[in-house]
Amino acid sequence: MLRQPRLPDPDQEFLTRTLAGDTRAFDELVLKYGSRLYGLVYGMTHHAEDTRDLLQEIFTCAYQSLAAFQGESTFYSWLYQISINRTLNFLKKRKRRKVFINSDVQLDREGQGAILVDHGHVANPERLQRIRELHHRLESAIRKLSPPHRTVVTLFDLQNLSHGEISELLKVPEGTVRSRLHYAHVQLQSSLRDTWEDRF
Repeated sequence: MLRQPRLPDPDQEFLTRTLAGDTRAFDELVLKYGSRLYGLVYGMTHHAEDTRDLLQEIFTCAYQSLAAFQGESTFYSWLYQISINRTLNFLKKRKRRKVFINSDVQLDREGQGAILVDHGHVANPERLQRIRELHHRLESAIRKLSPPHRTVVTLFDLQNLSHGEISELLKVPEGTVRSRLHYAHVQLQSSLRDTWEDRF
């Protein structure tokens, strides 16, 4: 089967300038992808300070390894893979550490908005409090998942990646991705069942 020709990397100009010693070009890449990667990493750690520390690590690693980047994927895909690997390694080390989160933080599938979108809460304090409780319960339930299951939930439900894209990123069969995602969703539904019953 013939492989489709790869489209030019939209970041090639920045990469070329960075390799030529222009650090401002890499700063542009940090600005371009920082918020998207924040959504990814926070979705896996659920801890703002850890996420900021990891992002600094991720961009430092990318900058130091840029000369070894072969261009077999886009720069963003490569950066995404670094982010996932670094975060998974961090989660393994943090296994038993207690995590305290701000229940007001809300992430959407792009990592920048709200998981539970409800614009009717502004003039209704009780509704706002209920939404905050739901966010807290949801994030608490996600934190209880194992790192592999939390990762697929983050990539599929928050980052909006397909099963195939997740399979490629995690280097596991697509069937494994589907299995992990199904198990994670069942666990989340079980954890949140009383919340939905109370609400409805």
